[in-house]
Amino acid sequence: MKNGIYIVATPIGNLKDISSRAVETLEQADVIACEDTRVTKKLLSLLNINLKKTFISLHDHNEDEQLLKVIELVKEGKSVAQVSDAGCPLISDPGYKLIRHCKEEGIYYCTIPGPCALICALQLSGLPTNSFMFSGFVPNKDKARFDAFNKVKNIDTTLIFYETANRIVKTLHVVAEVFGSREISVAREITKIYEECVNGTAEELISHFTENEPKGEMVLMIAPPIEQETSLKEVEQALQQELAKSSLKTAVKTIVATYGLNKNDVYSLALRLKEK
Repeated sequence: MKNGIYIVATPIGNLKDISSRAVETLEQADVIACEDTRVTKKLLSLLNINLKKTFISLHDHNEDEQLLKVIELVKEGKSVAQVSDAGCPLISDPGYKLIRHCKEEGIYYCTIPGPCALICALQLSGLPTNSFMFSGFVPNKDKARFDAFNKVKNIDTTLIFYETANRIVKTLHVVAEVFGSREISVAREITKIYEECVNGTAEELISHFTENEPKGEMVLMIAPPIEQETSLKEVEQALQQELAKSSLKTAVKTIVATYGLNKNDVYSLALRLKEK
Protein backbone atom coordinates (compact mmCIF):
# COMPACT_ATOMS: atom_id res chain seq x y z
CA MET A 1 0.00 0.00 0.00
CA LYS A 2 1.47 3.34 -1.08
CA ASN A 3 2.50 5.67 1.73
CA GLY A 4 0.19 8.67 2.02
CA ILE A 5 -3.15 9.79 3.46
CA TYR A 6 -6.34 7.86 2.66
CA ILE A 7 -9.53 9.78 3.50
CA VAL A 8 -11.93 6.96 4.38
CA ALA A 9 -15.71 7.38 4.73
CA THR A 10 -17.32 5.15 7.37
CA PRO A 11 -20.99 4.24 8.01
CA ILE A 12 -23.30 6.85 9.52
CA GLY A 13 -25.51 4.17 11.04
CA ASN A 14 -25.83 0.94 9.11
CA LEU A 15 -22.61 -1.08 9.23
CA LYS A 16 -23.40 -2.68 5.87
CA ASP A 17 -22.86 0.67 4.15
CA ILE A 18 -19.09 0.34 4.47
CA SER A 19 -17.50 -0.19 1.05
CA SER A 20 -15.18 -3.10 0.27
CA ARG A 21 -12.53 -0.56 -0.72
CA ALA A 22 -12.86 1.17 2.66
CA VAL A 23 -12.50 -2.13 4.51
CA GLU A 24 -9.45 -3.04 2.44
CA THR A 25 -7.86 0.35 3.15
CA LEU A 26 -8.50 0.11 6.91
CA GLU A 27 -7.05 -3.42 6.93
CA GLN A 28 -3.86 -2.45 5.12
CA ALA A 29 -3.19 0.98 6.64
CA ASP A 30 -0.28 1.21 9.08
CA VAL A 31 -1.85 4.10 11.00
CA ILE A 32 -5.44 5.14 11.72
CA ALA A 33 -5.97 8.86 12.39
CA CYS A 34 -9.38 9.31 14.01
CA GLU A 35 -11.47 11.63 16.18
CA ASP A 36 -12.08 9.17 19.01
CA THR A 37 -9.93 6.05 19.14
CA ARG A 38 -12.59 4.20 21.15
CA VAL A 39 -15.24 4.75 18.47
CA THR A 40 -12.92 3.74 15.64
CA LYS A 41 -11.57 0.65 17.43
CA LYS A 42 -15.14 -0.50 17.99
CA LEU A 43 -15.89 -0.08 14.28
CA LEU A 44 -12.79 -2.03 13.26
CA SER A 45 -13.67 -4.80 15.73
CA LEU A 46 -17.14 -5.10 14.17
CA LEU A 47 -15.48 -5.34 10.77
CA ASN A 48 -13.07 -8.02 12.06
CA ILE A 49 -10.06 -5.84 11.31
CA ASN A 50 -6.89 -6.42 13.37
CA LEU A 51 -6.37 -3.66 15.95
CA LYS A 52 -2.60 -4.10 16.03
CA LYS A 53 -2.06 -0.73 14.38
CA THR A 54 -0.98 2.72 15.46
CA PHE A 55 -3.99 4.89 16.37
CA ILE A 56 -3.63 8.67 16.48
CA SER A 57 -6.34 10.92 17.86
CA LEU A 58 -6.92 13.86 15.52
CA HIS A 59 -9.83 16.16 16.35
CA ASP A 60 -10.79 19.85 16.30
CA HIS A 61 -8.85 20.68 19.45
CA ASN A 62 -5.51 19.05 18.56
CA GLU A 63 -5.37 19.03 14.77
CA ASP A 64 -2.62 21.67 14.48
CA GLU A 65 -0.32 19.58 16.67
CA GLN A 66 -1.27 16.08 15.53
CA LEU A 67 -1.20 16.71 11.80
CA LEU A 68 2.56 17.28 12.02
CA LYS A 69 2.93 13.81 13.57
CA VAL A 70 0.80 12.30 10.81
CA ILE A 71 2.81 14.05 8.08
CA GLU A 72 6.05 12.79 9.66
CA LEU A 73 4.74 9.20 9.68
CA VAL A 74 3.92 9.43 5.98
CA LYS A 75 7.40 10.75 5.26
CA GLU A 76 8.76 7.70 7.11
CA GLY A 77 6.90 5.49 4.60
CA LYS A 78 3.68 4.81 6.53
CA SER A 79 0.16 4.66 5.07
CA VAL A 80 -2.44 6.56 7.11
CA ALA A 81 -6.21 6.05 6.96
CA GLN A 82 -7.98 9.18 8.16
CA VAL A 83 -11.54 8.68 9.47
CA SER A 84 -14.11 10.62 11.47
CA ASP A 85 -16.47 9.08 14.02
CA ALA A 86 -19.02 8.57 11.24
CA GLY A 87 -19.50 9.58 7.63
CA CYS A 88 -17.14 11.51 5.39
CA PRO A 89 -14.07 13.06 7.03
CA LEU A 90 -13.60 16.84 6.62
CA ILE A 91 -17.36 17.50 6.23
CA SER A 92 -17.88 19.55 9.44
CA ASP A 93 -15.21 17.24 10.88
CA PRO A 94 -11.44 17.62 11.32
CA GLY A 95 -8.96 16.87 8.55
CA TYR A 96 -9.07 19.97 6.37
CA LYS A 97 -5.77 21.34 7.73
CA LEU A 98 -4.09 17.96 7.29
CA ILE A 99 -5.03 17.83 3.61
CA ARG A 100 -3.85 21.44 3.11
CA HIS A 101 -0.44 20.39 4.44
CA CYS A 102 -0.39 17.38 2.12
CA LYS A 103 -1.00 19.65 -0.89
CA GLU A 104 1.68 22.10 0.22
CA GLU A 105 4.29 19.37 0.77
CA GLY A 106 3.39 17.23 -2.23
CA ILE A 107 2.32 14.25 -0.12
CA TYR A 108 0.11 11.64 -1.76
CA TYR A 109 -3.54 11.51 -0.63
CA CYS A 110 -6.82 10.18 -1.99
CA THR A 111 -10.45 9.77 -0.99
CA ILE A 112 -12.30 6.51 -0.33
CA PRO A 113 -15.92 7.69 -0.79
CA GLY A 114 -18.92 6.54 1.18
CA PRO A 115 -21.94 7.69 3.23
CA CYS A 116 -22.43 11.40 3.89
CA ALA A 117 -25.30 12.54 6.11
CA LEU A 118 -26.06 15.77 4.27
CA ILE A 119 -26.37 14.02 0.89
CA CYS A 120 -28.50 11.19 2.29
CA ALA A 121 -30.77 13.69 4.06
CA LEU A 122 -31.20 15.75 0.90
CA GLN A 123 -32.23 12.63 -0.98
CA LEU A 124 -34.87 11.88 1.68
CA SER A 125 -36.21 15.43 1.95
CA GLY A 126 -38.08 15.84 -1.31
CA LEU A 127 -36.70 19.40 -1.50
CA PRO A 128 -34.96 20.72 -4.65
CA THR A 129 -31.63 18.98 -5.19
CA ASN A 130 -30.37 20.78 -8.29
CA SER A 131 -28.75 23.43 -6.09
CA PHE A 132 -28.01 23.38 -2.38
CA MET A 133 -25.80 25.05 0.22
CA PHE A 134 -24.34 23.28 3.25
CA SER A 135 -23.63 25.56 6.20
CA GLY A 136 -22.39 23.09 8.81
CA PHE A 137 -23.69 23.06 12.37
CA VAL A 138 -26.23 25.64 13.48
CA PRO A 139 -24.53 28.05 15.95
CA ASN A 140 -25.54 27.31 19.56
CA LYS A 141 -25.69 30.96 20.68
CA ASP A 142 -29.03 32.73 20.21
CA LYS A 143 -27.75 35.80 18.35
CA ALA A 144 -25.30 33.81 16.23
CA ARG A 145 -28.08 31.41 15.25
CA PHE A 146 -30.41 34.26 14.26
CA ASP A 147 -27.65 36.06 12.33
CA ALA A 148 -26.62 32.87 10.51
CA PHE A 149 -30.14 32.28 9.23
CA ASN A 150 -30.68 35.92 8.26
CA LYS A 151 -27.44 35.87 6.30
CA VAL A 152 -28.63 33.08 3.98
CA LYS A 153 -32.42 33.48 3.98
CA ASN A 154 -32.59 35.10 0.52
CA ILE A 155 -30.22 32.71 -1.25
CA ASP A 156 -32.12 30.85 -3.97
CA THR A 157 -31.13 27.31 -3.02
CA THR A 158 -31.94 24.52 -0.55
CA LEU A 159 -30.15 25.27 2.72
CA ILE A 160 -28.70 22.42 4.80
CA PHE A 161 -27.52 22.49 8.41
CA TYR A 162 -26.49 19.93 11.02
CA GLU A 163 -28.24 20.17 14.40
CA THR A 164 -28.50 18.20 17.63
CA ALA A 165 -31.69 16.68 19.02
CA ASN A 166 -31.61 18.69 22.24
CA ARG A 167 -31.53 22.00 20.30
CA ILE A 168 -33.80 21.27 17.33
CA VAL A 169 -37.01 22.75 18.79
CA LYS A 170 -35.24 25.94 19.89
CA THR A 171 -33.68 26.24 16.45
CA LEU A 172 -37.02 25.68 14.70
CA HIS A 173 -38.49 28.64 16.62
CA VAL A 174 -35.80 30.85 15.06
CA VAL A 175 -36.39 29.24 11.66
CA ALA A 176 -40.08 30.15 11.95
CA GLU A 177 -39.17 33.73 12.77
CA VAL A 178 -36.70 34.14 9.91
CA PHE A 179 -38.12 31.92 7.14
CA GLY A 180 -41.85 32.22 7.82
CA SER A 181 -43.94 29.47 6.27
CA ARG A 182 -41.24 28.13 3.96
CA GLU A 183 -41.12 24.31 3.75
CA ILE A 184 -38.72 22.70 6.21
CA SER A 185 -37.42 19.13 6.35
CA VAL A 186 -35.66 17.39 9.23
CA ALA A 187 -33.99 14.01 8.79
CA ARG A 188 -32.66 11.94 11.67
CA GLU A 189 -31.30 8.46 12.42
CA ILE A 190 -30.39 8.11 8.75
CA THR A 191 -29.77 4.47 7.66
CA LYS A 192 -30.79 3.23 11.12
CA ILE A 193 -33.92 1.35 12.26
CA TYR A 194 -35.80 4.51 13.23
CA GLU A 195 -34.85 6.58 10.19
CA GLU A 196 -37.25 9.49 9.82
CA CYS A 197 -37.61 12.50 7.55
CA VAL A 198 -40.46 14.91 8.33
CA ASN A 199 -41.57 17.91 6.27
CA GLY A 200 -43.76 20.89 7.03
CA THR A 201 -43.53 24.48 8.17
CA ALA A 202 -41.27 25.25 11.11
CA GLU A 203 -44.36 25.61 13.32
CA GLU A 204 -45.61 22.18 12.26
CA LEU A 205 -42.24 20.58 12.99
CA ILE A 206 -42.11 22.28 16.38
CA SER A 207 -45.41 20.56 17.18
CA HIS A 208 -44.09 17.24 15.86
CA PHE A 209 -40.94 17.28 17.95
CA THR A 210 -42.78 18.58 21.00
CA GLU A 211 -45.09 15.57 20.84
CA ASN A 212 -42.34 13.15 19.76
CA GLU A 213 -39.10 13.48 21.71
CA PRO A 214 -36.31 14.26 19.22
CA LYS A 215 -33.44 11.79 19.27
CA GLY A 216 -30.31 11.20 17.22
CA GLU A 217 -28.19 13.39 14.98
CA MET A 218 -30.29 15.65 12.77
CA VAL A 219 -30.05 17.34 9.40
CA LEU A 220 -32.14 20.49 9.02
CA MET A 221 -33.09 21.53 5.47
CA ILE A 222 -34.88 24.67 4.34
CA ALA A 223 -36.53 25.00 0.93
CA PRO A 224 -35.54 27.83 -1.43
CA PRO A 225 -37.62 31.02 -1.23
CA ILE A 226 -40.76 30.96 -3.35
CA GLU A 227 -40.78 33.66 -5.97
CA GLN A 228 -43.35 36.16 -4.79
CA GLU A 229 -45.76 37.47 -7.39
CA THR A 230 -47.68 39.43 -4.77
CA SER A 231 -47.10 43.18 -4.99
CA LEU A 232 -46.22 45.27 -1.96
CA LYS A 233 -49.42 47.24 -2.49
CA GLU A 234 -51.52 44.09 -2.22
CA VAL A 235 -49.74 43.06 0.97
CA GLU A 236 -50.21 46.53 2.47
CA GLN A 237 -53.92 46.48 1.70
CA ALA A 238 -54.35 43.02 3.21
CA LEU A 239 -52.34 44.03 6.28
CA GLN A 240 -54.40 47.21 6.76
CA GLN A 241 -57.59 45.14 6.67
CA GLU A 242 -56.19 42.73 9.28
CA LEU A 243 -55.01 45.59 11.52
CA ALA A 244 -58.49 47.09 11.41
CA LYS A 245 -60.05 43.99 12.94
CA SER A 246 -57.32 42.39 15.06
CA SER A 247 -54.21 43.10 17.12
CA LEU A 248 -50.85 43.87 15.51
CA LYS A 249 -49.46 40.48 16.52
CA THR A 250 -52.43 38.58 15.09
CA ALA A 251 -52.45 40.63 11.89
CA VAL A 252 -48.75 39.99 11.29
CA LYS A 253 -49.16 36.27 11.94
CA THR A 254 -52.07 36.08 9.46
CA ILE A 255 -50.21 37.88 6.67
CA VAL A 256 -47.04 35.83 7.20
CA ALA A 257 -49.05 32.59 6.93
CA THR A 258 -51.08 33.80 3.94
CA TYR A 259 -48.24 35.12 1.79
CA GLY A 260 -45.26 33.16 3.12
CA LEU A 261 -43.38 36.34 3.98
CA ASN A 262 -40.70 37.00 6.57
CA LYS A 263 -42.17 37.78 9.99
CA ASN A 264 -39.77 40.64 10.74
CA ASP A 265 -40.46 42.31 7.38
CA VAL A 266 -44.21 42.14 7.88
CA TYR A 267 -43.90 43.40 11.46
CA SER A 268 -41.88 46.42 10.31
CA LEU A 269 -44.47 47.16 7.62
CA ALA A 270 -47.28 46.87 10.18
CA LEU A 271 -45.58 49.39 12.48
CA ARG A 272 -45.20 51.87 9.62
CA LEU A 273 -48.86 51.48 8.67
CA LYS A 274 -49.98 52.05 12.26
CA GLU A 275 -47.86 55.20 12.50
CA LYS A 276 -49.64 56.58 9.43
